[in-house]
Amino acid sequence: MSKIVAVMNQKGGVGKTTTVVNLSACAAALGKRVLAVDMDPQANTTSGLGRSAAEGRSVYDCLVARVPVADILLDTPVGSLKLAPADIRLAAAEVELLSIDRRETTLKESLAALARSRVPGGAFDYALIDCPPSLGQLTINALTAADSVLVPIQCEYYALEGVGQLMRTINMVRRGPNPSLDIEGVVLTMLDGRTNLGLQVVQEVKKHFRGKVYASVIPRNIRLGEAPSHGLPVHLYDPRSVGAAAYQDLAREFVERAG
Repeated sequence: MSKIVAVMNQKGGVGKTTTVVNLSACAAALGKRVLAVDMDPQANTTSGLGRSAAEGRSVYDCLVARVPVADILLDTPVGSLKLAPADIRLAAAEVELLSIDRRETTLKESLAALARSRVPGGAFDYALIDCPPSLGQLTINALTAADSVLVPIQCEYYALEGVGQLMRTINMVRRGPNPSLDIEGVVLTMLDGRTNLGLQVVQEVKKHFRGKVYASVIPRNIRLGEAPSHGLPVHLYDPRSVGAAAYQDLAREFVERAG
């Protein structure tokens, strides 16, 4: 596994899952081997890629029963993108993990075993983890497993609300199970370029995260909202939409930065 990136913001509704689905799919369309890991009990990344954990086992089984990640992987509409799906049982994992030794490293050990395995699809260029919008055992597992954190921030009033808590969480993990955890970058989402507020937020976020903000900004786009109901990333649902173009640009920038 070349690089593991946790996509996280403890403020909900900022485009976190939309970014996981479409960035992973567009990076795969560029020829990269990508794994999307759904750690959110709502399982929106899973359904957004047209799959359901009812078809088999989920990340829950990897965390609680130590089932190998290779045994739960599902195909997606993009050939080189695989999915480790979620289901509602992950909500119970928050409690069940409390009784497990080395509970914060469970996902890290599972992904490391996948990287060492010789199973088809075991080698990935990137893994993107969709974290739940809360601090708990699932998020700690994701941050312990990750090399870096990608932060989606909505281009609206109070955009930076919760960022302080997010940074405190990252620093807590740095002081504990993952000292090398880094900030991969910040993605600005849901930009309405017709408003002065949206453009002001862009400048404010760039000042706050100097050198970490991606040039590619994700606009508000109705196709981005429609695509999940069809179980497709936006570049397959409507290749000519501005949402598709934005995530394709972001994927190229992400791949260039991540190496």
